[in-house]
Amino acid sequence: MSDSLKSLSAMARLRNYFLAGVIVCAPLAITAYLTLGLINWVDSWVKPYIPARYNPDSYLPFAVPGFGVLVAIVLITLIGFFAANIIGRSIVSLGERFLHRMPLVRTIYRGLKQIFETVLANRADLFNKVALFEYPRKGAWSIVFIASHQDNEIHDALEPREGKTVAVFRPITPNVTTGYLLYVAEKDLIPLEMSVEDAAKLLISAGLVGPKYEAATRNLAEGALASRKPLPSAARPAQPARRSRTASSRPKR
Repeated sequence: MSDSLKSLSAMARLRNYFLAGVIVCAPLAITAYLTLGLINWVDSWVKPYIPARYNPDSYLPFAVPGFGVLVAIVLITLIGFFAANIIGRSIVSLGERFLHRMPLVRTIYRGLKQIFETVLANRADLFNKVALFEYPRKGAWSIVFIASHQDNEIHDALEPREGKTVAVFRPITPNVTTGYLLYVAEKDLIPLEMSVEDAAKLLISAGLVGPKYEAATRNLAEGALASRKPLPSAARPAQPARRSRTASSRPKR
């Protein structure tokens, strides 16, 4: 009987070691796979346009990963430098006027440009708060990201009916890059203390990886506040009654 228990405990330890190894290796392997895939994708787009005499793959017996990414970063930085000058701005405005004359292309270009300008200009406060919203039915709550407030026609149209409204993004588990854009009343939201990163982890893991919530700290704070409340009248200690100096209690002369 003891031998079987020892074998079971050894198998349990091996299983725990294996799961610990998976927890350590799986995120590293997936991160490396996605990073290399992105690098190879950029290299496949940039390297064919690099002259052979400047391409290290022409001199080395193996391909150099990331050289196309480096060239792309340098080119984009140079384009941004020239676009910030007067001559560059003139060239860019000329090209935009040409694109605006093309019916289908101008719609795509305007939409993409507005998205990139909004994301890059307000990247610090694009989604800075997390809240709960009762969706898709009563009694079911979803995690939403509150977008930075910008006055527009939608808010003005809903304000007489719903009061102050905010734009929220409701992501879909586990792909948080897709979801629904909703304009809801601010009073219908329940704000949360968790960060956007913690909420994204919770959504990607389908609720398995949640943020650390110090419930004990909150209970201690509530207990401290409760201890500062005045005691009820029944629990207060009785105070001795004061003797009133009446005429009968005065000493006789």
